[in-house]
Amino acid sequence: MPFAYYAKLSPARQRIYRESDAIQSLEPPAGVATGAHVARIRSNLEAGDRARVQAACQELIDALVAGYRVQKIRVKVLARRPADESGELHGLYEPDDAPNPALITVWMRTAARKDVVAFKTFLRTLIHELCHHLDYELYKMAETFHTEGFYKRESTLVNALLRAQSTAGDLLG
Repeated sequence: MPFAYYAKLSPARQRIYRESDAIQSLEPPAGVATGAHVARIRSNLEAGDRARVQAACQELIDALVAGYRVQKIRVKVLARRPADESGELHGLYEPDDAPNPALITVWMRTAARKDVVAFKTFLRTLIHELCHHLDYELYKMAETFHTEGFYKRESTLVNALLRAQSTAGDLLG
C-alpha cells in the first residue's frame, strides 16, 4: 500500500514509486566480505573516534559499491547532528555533481545531549543513504522515494551486515 504522498505524485513519478516498491530485498554483493568493516565501525563508534568511524564507513561503502559495480560514493562523518524545531537530521545523500562523486553525510552524536548514536541506528542511517544511491545507480531509477520496498531493502541489507559483523567478531575474538 503506497504512502499518503503517492496520490500527489505525477503519473510518471508514481511509476517510479511502484518500481521502487516492487524491489523487496537487497543482499550484500556476492563474494564481498563486510563483517570486519562493520565491526570496525562499531568499535570506533563506541570509542567516539570520528575520524576512524569515517574511515571504517568509507571502507564498507567502498566494498559494497565495488561489489554492486556502481559509482563510488564519498562518506563524511560529522560530530553532532543538526537539529531544528522539526527534529534532528540523521543522514543525507547528495547525488554526484560532476566532477564530484555522490556524498553520504552521517552524524555520530545526538543534537541535544551529544551522546554517541547507538551502533544499529548509525549503521541503519548509513545504509539508508546508500540505498538512495543504489536507486539511482543500480536500479537506474530517475528518482529515489521512501517506499515500503525501499525500507525493506534497507532492512534486509542492514540485517545481513549485522550477521556478517557477528560472524567476523566471532572469528576475530
